[in-house]
Formats: sequence, C-alpha cells, structure tokens
Amino acid sequence: MTDVRHTTVEIQGRPVFYREAGDPANPTLVLLHGFPSSSAMFRNLLRELGDTYHLIAPDHIGFGQSAAPSVDEFEYSFDRLTEYTLELLDTLGIDRFALYIHDYGAPIGLRIASRHPERVTAIITQSGNAYLEGFTPFWELLFAHAKDRAAHEPAVRQLLEADATRWQYTHGVPADRADRISPDAWTLDQAYLDRPGNKEIQLQLFWDYQFNLDGYPDFQRYFAEHRPPVLIAWGEHDEIFGADGARAYLRDLPDAELHLLDAGHFALETHGPEIAALIRDFLGRTLA
Repeated sequence: MTDVRHTTVEIQGRPVFYREAGDPANPTLVLLHGFPSSSAMFRNLLRELGDTYHLIAPDHIGFGQSAAPSVDEFEYSFDRLTEYTLELLDTLGIDRFALYIHDYGAPIGLRIASRHPERVTAIITQSGNAYLEGFTPFWELLFAHAKDRAAHEPAVRQLLEADATRWQYTHGVPADRADRISPDAWTLDQAYLDRPGNKEIQLQLFWDYQFNLDGYPDFQRYFAEHRPPVLIAWGEHDEIFGADGARAYLRDLPDAELHLLDAGHFALETHGPEIAALIRDFLGRTLA
C-alpha cells in the first residue's frame, strides 16, 4: 500500500490541511468529505488507490485539522468552502481532476464541476446528493431550522452530540458488517465537534445548506449538457441521503454507473474494498 502524506498550506492566510497519496504525475482524484467527518474518512481509500492515482483529500475550513475560525471571524457558507477548495487546487497546481463527493462534499464539488466543467474528468458520488428525491425525513428538522433558527436550534443541537454522531456510522449497516466500523471514526469526529466554538460553526452550515438546493438546477444542467462520467456508489439503507437520490442521477446521466451497496451513510467504513475496486475499474476505463 502507498504512503500517505499530511500537509498544511496557507490559503487566504488560513491553514488548510490535506492528505495526499500517490505520484502527482498520475491522474488526480480529489476526495471531498462530508459532515461531521474530515479527510480521515478517506484514510484507507488513499492507501488502496495511491499505487495508480494521485489523491488529494482536504479538510474543509471548520473541520479536521484545517483552520476553524469562529463564526464571528469567518462567513461559513458552502460558497466560501468551495472558494477555499478551488484555491487549494490552484495552489497545488492541479488543473484537471476527478472528484469523489460525499455529503457536504457534494455541493462543494458540484459547484466546482458546474462552473469549471473543463477541469473535471469524472465524478464518484457516495451519498452526494444533487436531487430533491434524495432528502429523507431526517431533513425535516433541518429545513424547519432554516426557516426559524431560534425555534428549532435546541433540537438541532442534538444532532451534534455523541449519540447522533455514532448513529450516522451505524444506521443501515447489516449485522455481518457492523464489526467493520472502527469506533475511532465517530470518536474522532465528535472530538472535533466538541472543540470550543465548533458547534456554532456547524449550526451556521446547517442553516446555509438550504441555499445548496438553489444550485441543483445548475448541477443537473451540467450533467445533461456535459455528460461527465459518473460512478454512483451509495449506501442503499442511508437514512440521511436516501437511495432515491442515487437513482435520480440517471435522469440526466443515463450512462452513469449505479451501485447500491448494502450499507448506510458511511459506506466506506463497511464496504471500502468494494468501493475501491469499483473506482479502480471505473477510472481505469473512463480516464484511459
């Protein structure tokens, strides 16, 4: 397996951390994590694919080892997180790349792809929603919070506690795969959430998520007009972004490759080798 390198660079005067594996001369795959995780969710995938591909996995601002300025010092929005991601790639001299999008990584990655289609060679989506069909009842509270933050904030804060973080990893997981999930994963995520001021950051991003839906028509137009190669490797039992969101991609991308896995939201934890094999086959054909 390939060594993983851990680096921090300054972007707009703030430290941005990223994990890197593989030879930069090889095709690049940019891995964009979701909530409440960090680039640590890709720790195994980096080693699995680093022999063939160049992989970059950043921590978004407010997550992991990247800067986490307070909400009074920084405008937390998905537009700003996209801006930092693009500037990181430019700083690293990465002009062309495939994208792996998960959860929060989807509105970031799809903003990049729809605005700069010439730079994106392929997309892999794992619970990376781009259609209204993907929203499950889990989102009812968050969308209510978007309309009235004060009324719903106490309930939404419960989504930032340890039981909720653990649930994100364990729901929808078949009994014979439960022992594949390392408890280190949700323990690390919770440690980051529990840092002073971080829950306020996450509440702001919860509120801002509503504006990602305004971008869905642009994302879907990009799919239909540019027809990027897309691999969908999605947990069929995901109760956050449901399997209908995976199937919806086929409406605009009939040639997309759909794989519904016997998994929940964090499918890499239980089906990492299977997803790595799907990616290796998919990119081996599409980038050739």
